[in-house]
Amino acid sequence: MKTDRLLLSAGILATFTALVHVFVGTPEIQQPLLSSSLPAPLSLLLLACWHLVSVALVVSGLALAWCALRANRARAGILPLVISLMWLLFGLVFVAVALAYLGTAGLALLPQWILLLPVGLLAGIAGLRSRSAMGRGA
Repeated sequence: MKTDRLLLSAGILATFTALVHVFVGTPEIQQPLLSSSLPAPLSLLLLACWHLVSVALVVSGLALAWCALRANRARAGILPLVISLMWLLFGLVFVAVALAYLGTAGLALLPQWILLLPVGLLAGIAGLRSRSAMGRGA
């Protein structure tokens, strides 16, 4: 698969994931969090963290789509690799938390890694191919 197709696939999957996070996840998280017995500063901090992740997902998804455009490839530099690392680490956090607290059954209860890891892999492969092509002068 060509580098631009890999980046576009990563960008589309990342943007889809961001939209699910914002429009499906937020209602699932926001109301229970705000109506919990947690102290207000803590529940608001957690809600702010949720929205920080929203920003990271949206911006990185759009950035990967931007990197996929042929005209932007030379200017993209290591951006796909940096975004890849972020998504891979996000996915590994979910795997680690699930396994540490719930064992393998936790992987089904915290399935976010299923969307995070493929974006990281696609962007990483594309970023490495792009860097390799630049090294060859292609």
